Amino acid sequence: MGKILCFGELLLRFSPAGEGQWLRSHQLPVYLGGAELNVARAMANWNLPVSYCTVLPENYLSKDILVSLVERKILTDTIYFSGERIGSYYLKQGTDLKNQSVIYDRAHSSFAELKTGMINWDHILHDVSWFHFSAISPALNETVAAVCLEAVQAASRRNITISIDLNHRPKLWRQRNPHDVMAELLPYCDVVMGNIWSAHDLLGIPLDSNMIQTNDKTAYLQHAHQTSVKILKRFARVKTVACTFRFEEGERGIIYYASLYSAHQWADSYLYRSQEIIDKVGTGDCFMAGLIYGLYTNQHEDEIIQFATAAGFGKFFEKGDSTAQSLETIRSRIKDYA
Repeated sequence: MGKILCFGELLLRFSPAGEGQWLRSHQLPVYLGGAELNVARAMANWNLPVSYCTVLPENYLSKDILVSLVERKILTDTIYFSGERIGSYYLKQGTDLKNQSVIYDRAHSSFAELKTGMINWDHILHDVSWFHFSAISPALNETVAAVCLEAVQAASRRNITISIDLNHRPKLWRQRNPHDVMAELLPYCDVVMGNIWSAHDLLGIPLDSNMIQTNDKTAYLQHAHQTSVKILKRFARVKTVACTFRFEEGERGIIYYASLYSAHQWADSYLYRSQEIIDKVGTGDCFMAGLIYGLYTNQHEDEIIQFATAAGFGKFFEKGDSTAQSLETIRSRIKDYA
């Protein structure tokens, strides 16, 4: 098997404490983020061969970041240098990226100014067997969406497995309709991860309001199966669909589970629950990394969904955008919830 290449924007996440406490303490925690980088960092931690492709300005901040990535065993020879700034976002501690409090500062970043023809995909895709990206990148603007199409077309010509996370960020799409953009990209994808709501918002897959209103796990999983079938019928190349479910419980609690269709088999995860969590950011990315890990290492469908869900759940108890969980920690958690 070749390398796994993750393509997307590297971001700096500034995480202020609530009620202006960050001003009084003169402290503003900074984390390396970006959905695809979070996936890459998790898989590198699990000893998979991972390369990361993004665009950064050529300055000392970028050099510091590259050193950090190399230390985490991520290959960085596919990173391009162009433009003037690194994209960033601000998110209050304890909230997540679906919260209205998120503030994006990504306009005119090096990645946002990426255009077709700038990246040598023959070089980038050398020795690559898996290409991963998310719906966040095409949401930035039309030119980056065109680059994503250029990338998946190049990967498809080389028979590279292509995965996409249906991350939906309404603030990024603004006045653009995601349906037409995503309809161009999905025909090249083999693996799709998301949830029934992102499938509706990004792909136009219908939601069954009657099933949702029951607020029942069995009904939600049945809806996930229906959504997966509709994705498979619409996009002939798709072979694997994973749907996650995450619900808040009380003030700080969480309920988490997932469903998978792959190799003509259905598999559902155990239900994970906690009365208190630490950080919501990056849980979906961690699940995505677990999904790729299971598929890349040819695990059985039941093993894949259990590992991915346990990994995603574990991320709730870590500060920052990416996970530091070991394989042993995740496998132990599966046994605890079996």
